[in-house]
Amino acid sequence: MPPRLRLSVSLLSHPLRHEVFIYPRRYATTAAAAVTTSTISQTSQSKPTSSQPPSSPAAAYSSPQPPSHRRPEFRKSQLHRQYTSVLRTTPLILIFQHNNLRSVEWAGIRRELTKALQKVDEANAAAGRTEPPLASLIQLKIIQTGIFEAALRVVDFFRPGETTPRGAGKIAAAKADPNLAHDLSRTAYAAVLDKKGKHDLSSILIGPIAVLTFPHVSPEHLKAALSILAPKPPQFPAPGRRANPGLYELPVQEGLKKLILLAARVEGKVFDQDQTRWVGGIEGGMTGLRSQLVSLLQGAGASITTTLDAAGKSLYLTLESRRSVLEEEQKGPESDVKSDSEGKTDAPKE
Repeated sequence: MPPRLRLSVSLLSHPLRHEVFIYPRRYATTAAAAVTTSTISQTSQSKPTSSQPPSSPAAAYSSPQPPSHRRPEFRKSQLHRQYTSVLRTTPLILIFQHNNLRSVEWAGIRRELTKALQKVDEANAAAGRTEPPLASLIQLKIIQTGIFEAALRVVDFFRPGETTPRGAGKIAAAKADPNLAHDLSRTAYAAVLDKKGKHDLSSILIGPIAVLTFPHVSPEHLKAALSILAPKPPQFPAPGRRANPGLYELPVQEGLKKLILLAARVEGKVFDQDQTRWVGGIEGGMTGLRSQLVSLLQGAGASITTTLDAAGKSLYLTLESRRSVLEEEQKGPESDVKSDSEGKTDAPKE
């Protein structure tokens, strides 16, 4: 490769040297003039609009994203939004502790879990139920415990316009805009700051945690999930080797040994393991639960009717017996007088 030729500006002729130095100046002057013109035009356009008050709190800010305590472009903020959405839209969440599961083990567990849930959907469809399939909507995912705990506090404790900050939250609330009450706002942060570590699930949200989310409370799907992830015979036995040979593969079994069921969140309430298994043990699912409720209400109505009827009968019998006693007491002296008079009339005849 031939060497590069380095030319000095001093070697150029005078006209070329003049063009080299003049053209950049001309372009820079033109660009500066354009920037100045655009700035003046923007200022002139913004002056009449700045005097008008904004129609909404978000309109007072130039960015479409309203200000928040946590910057929205960070991954932590996105996870916080995702967790609050999951907590508000999923009525049933199982919480597991996992200990260093490999990707192969996670893949095998998710595969077998999906198979078990699909069998429940097929059984419901064969029985003629109109319930939508849930196998594709039930997800097993790993969470970041600190952000999940903060999202729990916002969902359960923060009520815009009703929650009053206390303790350290008062200092943070002094800088907050009360008109901004979204999940990432400083108002929400200040309202739940004193609740840190006081949630019922705070004690177990330590270390590696995974959650299994259900879009609906379905005892059949819950039972199928527990039979795979946390089997406990005789009520929640694991599928047999012939029926489900993939469950007994070595990576799947090694992964299941590292999963521990801690608790569940059902309709906003914390359930322990026994209560969670009770929900999964409801016969017939939600339809069976409704039938049990109807039979219970019918039985309660019948028992109430019998009780009220028995009370009325006992009261009637008591009053009747008392009336008969009073009648006998009233008839007693008259019968004695009649018997004496009859005895006197019979004596002269003799």
